[in-house]
Amino acid sequence: MRIILCRPRGFCAGVERAIEVVERALAKYGSPVYVRHEIVHNRIVVDDLTAKGAVFVDELADVPAGNHVIFSAHGVAPQVVAEANQLQLHSIDATCPLVTKVHAEARRFARDDYTILLIGHREHVEVIGVVGEAPERTIVVASADEAEVVEVPDQDRVAVLTQTTLSVDEANQVMAVLERRFPKLRTPHTEDICYATTNRQGAVKALRGQVDVWIVIGDPTSSNSNRLREIAAASGVPAYMVLGPDEVQPAWIEGKESIGVTSGASTPEVSVQHVVRRLRELGADAVEEFEGTPETIEFTLPLEVR
Repeated sequence: MRIILCRPRGFCAGVERAIEVVERALAKYGSPVYVRHEIVHNRIVVDDLTAKGAVFVDELADVPAGNHVIFSAHGVAPQVVAEANQLQLHSIDATCPLVTKVHAEARRFARDDYTILLIGHREHVEVIGVVGEAPERTIVVASADEAEVVEVPDQDRVAVLTQTTLSVDEANQVMAVLERRFPKLRTPHTEDICYATTNRQGAVKALRGQVDVWIVIGDPTSSNSNRLREIAAASGVPAYMVLGPDEVQPAWIEGKESIGVTSGASTPEVSVQHVVRRLRELGADAVEEFEGTPETIEFTLPLEVR
């Protein structure tokens, strides 16, 4: 029984940047440093940063005045920034630059009097942040069915944006409906879906027919990890998502010859290695790396922590 490890996997540049922002803030300003919501959607990462002195809060009102607060990689609405200023907090923005790009596009389309159709999941924090840029002009579209019935004030002034962590295939299905219904639909200058999301999904698709079962390592709250599992399952073999090795069930791999393993963009490599070790304990005797699209992107850190 062999393990086929996807590459790329795990941390993307935006997640690496966000984690480094918290670690550098702790080193520069001392503990506690507050973080609004989870810095990334992975409990292992959050627990590690908590142990180092980070304090995670749901509301800015829970941060004492004068303290530093970090905004997560998913981005926040302008109203959140304004609230931090009103509460006399020192804010540090760890938003992924690719999410920041979507925010800028939302502001630009709103200034030009467009209705913005945002393809994404309504409850996801990234979508909530983007909607906050122009709430009166933004309509979230979660599926192709919703795209078929969405109504806009002016069919000639419609623009579209996309949550960065969606399934590429599902987003394309929604986009196809919108482009058919709104021939003058304005799109961003470049793709909104994150390069890392695309690359990790592409690696899973490339192994279609070569693995008997998939194990995706990620947090249940991680959008891109959930999409990876869905894409793996769409290949016609069982696909499971686990946070760590203790969740791997022997029955999943019994009688299987090849196990595909990948991880979401907010999953630390240590979690992958722990799962691989567990699979070896259950009988896997070989590990192969599948090389997908190389990633060399790095993002600059905020001035506050350089």
